[in-house]
Order: sequence, then C-alpha cells, then structure tokens
Amino acid sequence: MSINWYPGHMVKAKREIEKNLKMVDMVLILLDARAPFSCRNIDLERMASKKSIIMIFSKVDLADSSHTRKYISRFQEEGIPVGTINSLNSRGRKEVLQLISDTFLEQADKMRARGRRVRAVRVMVAGVPNVGKSTFLNCLVGKKVAQTGAKPGVTRGQQWIRIRDDIELMDTPGLMWPKIENETQGKKLALLDIVGENAYQEYEIALFLLEVLKEKNPDILLDKLKIEDINKHNEELLDNISILRGHLLKGGRPDTAKTCKLLLQDFRKGKLGRLSLD
Repeated sequence: MSINWYPGHMVKAKREIEKNLKMVDMVLILLDARAPFSCRNIDLERMASKKSIIMIFSKVDLADSSHTRKYISRFQEEGIPVGTINSLNSRGRKEVLQLISDTFLEQADKMRARGRRVRAVRVMVAGVPNVGKSTFLNCLVGKKVAQTGAKPGVTRGQQWIRIRDDIELMDTPGLMWPKIENETQGKKLALLDIVGENAYQEYEIALFLLEVLKEKNPDILLDKLKIEDINKHNEELLDNISILRGHLLKGGRPDTAKTCKLLLQDFRKGKLGRLSLD
C-alpha cells in the first residue's frame, strides 16, 4: 500500500516558509516523539540549513521514554541540539526556552562585538502537519495564541508571537515533502495522523498497528485489548477485538470499520499506553 499526501496548499506553504526564513535567526523543528525519524522532513532541513536548527520532540507523554532517550542520542551524534516537551502540562518548557537562549548566545556575542544592541531572537516553529505546533506555541506563551485542531494540513498565515522580551516565535503551516518513498514510513505517518485521512485506508493502518503491537509491546494486546492468543493473523485479531468491544453488524458479523476507527483514535490519544514506532 503506497501512501502519499502532498495537497496543493503545500506548495504555497513551502514558498511561505522559504520567504520567511530570511527574517529569523533559528528554526525549531517539531517532531512527534513516537517516530521522530519517520516525520523528519529533510527538505525542510535543507531549506533551513543556513540557520541554527533545534529539534523539539513533542508528545513525549505518548512515547516510550527508553526509546526517546535513544532517539535523542542519535540526533545529538549528528550535532543537532534536541529539546523535549509535554505541551499539555508544560513539562520541558523552561528547558526549551533555555535551549533557544543558549543557541542564540554566539550570534548575540557577534552583535555586541559590532556595537549593536542585542535584539530578541527570532525563531521559526516548523514541522510536518499535526505534530503539535499550535499546542506547543500555546504552552510556551502560557495562554491560547494559536488555534489547535485534529485535522492535518490547515494552512495558517504568518503569525509572530512574543514569548518574552528576548524571544519571538513565528508560527508556520505544516509542511510535508512531495513523495514518501518508504511504505512503512507512510504507514507510520498515517498512524500518527500526520497525513490526511484520504491518503490511506483505516483498515490497512489498523492492521499495521496490530503488527507493531505484536513486535514492540504485545502486553498491550493482552492487557488492554484482552486478546488471549496474539499469534493469530492480524485480520482475525481485528475481528476478535470487534467482538470483544461489541462492534457488531446485523447477523453478528464484526463491524471492523468501527473498530478500526476507534482503535486508531485510542492509539493517537495514548489510551493504549506509551508506544514508539521508529
């Protein structure tokens, strides 16, 4: 199953980001902590290569913490600074703000050496759609300044947000890359709700989720989903879950469409427990 999602407004978003990069000092790229490498937009990193780049892991409360530590180490080995944040309870907020200030130090010193006043650092916040940018911005400011929503790909215009006297943030629309080359990566992006729902079949992604659970955390199948035998084919497991949850059509047939939708929702909201995909 091939998954690709690059709607027309992405071209506009790319142009907007390219234009606005001239106005900022650094770029914060948000990544879903559950699959930071799968939602890493290399095109975006190339565009921002002349700026300081900081990676921010969002939704860390939904990821396996042991995997998150490994992911951070891999980025740091590339020389890329990484921050983590739980935007729902603000854990990590102070550390992210300090990381911005520390990254700007060298540039601020150059300003002083030239006899210039050190102005507020201008920071672009970017990433793929639905990675949590709006919630992140609201968390840093401490109040609702950016609209949040569950639909990926809603383009917003340029928006400057002052966090404090020395930090200004620019919100940007979510940006995908034109073609997803790897099928497994595409399924992860669908599972994370990063690509639009028209790009995939929920049945296929639900089967993929069951396969991931078998491999990475079978206890979720046993304890959360109450499956007694996890060694069955994924299609049969899905039927079993439908029956266990009472999702039935006329005649007692499993309503797998309903089960798929709710199963994906449960994963995305963290109701199945912490799970990392990369």
